[in-house]
Amino acid sequence: MKTMRKGSLFQLVIPANWKNVTIEYILKEEWQAPKKLIHSMRMNKDIKINGSDFPWNKPLTPGDTLELELFKKADYDVPAVYGDLQVLYEDDHLIAVNKPAGMDTHPNGPLDTDTLANLIAFHFQSKGESCRVMHIHRLDRDTSGAVIFAKHPLAKAILDRLLNERKVKRTYLALVHGRLKQKKGTISEPIGRDRHHNTRRRVSPSGQKAVTHYRVLEFRENMTLVEVVLDTGRTHQIRVHMSHIGHPLAGDSLYGGKPVFKRQALHASRISFPHPLTGEWIDCEAECLDDIGLNR
Repeated sequence: MKTMRKGSLFQLVIPANWKNVTIEYILKEEWQAPKKLIHSMRMNKDIKINGSDFPWNKPLTPGDTLELELFKKADYDVPAVYGDLQVLYEDDHLIAVNKPAGMDTHPNGPLDTDTLANLIAFHFQSKGESCRVMHIHRLDRDTSGAVIFAKHPLAKAILDRLLNERKVKRTYLALVHGRLKQKKGTISEPIGRDRHHNTRRRVSPSGQKAVTHYRVLEFRENMTLVEVVLDTGRTHQIRVHMSHIGHPLAGDSLYGGKPVFKRQALHASRISFPHPLTGEWIDCEAECLDDIGLNR
């Protein structure tokens, strides 16, 4: 699929397999954009064909150029703060970065500026890009690894949907206490809030569905390095589930781990997903930036 950026416009050449599709079909069916966003684009006349207004219900011809006003200038919404930032993937629509441990994904209040979102804002500023900083998912403060941010509302809407449809594949590395007896397994236990603790979660029959798959990679004395893949994305899911089966994460004092590290030994090592606009498969790998034994 041939695409390009021209100023504030995203241009896409209609491919041969999109014969007779309409603007409306592309937005509603191909990209499954939210109704509110589609309505806004229609009202603002943000879409043209070959540089001119075009009926949204009229079939397009392969070779036509679809033009969308995607790259409008917008405030970052967070202060731009300089800091080391490892970019895993970036284009005009999104950026994937490697979050260090000890840093929140985004601010929790107006005075909170030591977050990944603030570093992203500075990165955008240094490139001359004016766009909101929009995270697609989060990692706990003391979990490191790959995080995706969108650069415009259409990319965010599509990536949010892909995440909900479990088409964003997230792989983690974790170092847990004890030696797991099974080489691989699945933990399918609902997770809810712990009413006795403000931040802790627990396995609870009344909680939300949570499914965690794990695979043993190697044993290290009385610990096990495991690869973990999530079907769901509940708060503290890996930490809760591994503690539930008697193998809490090393360093995770909140869920029974021993303080062998300054943080829980959990790293989002890989994230894979289809590109929101082109469908091209994107695969990002993130090395663990601190030395707690989570690089294979």
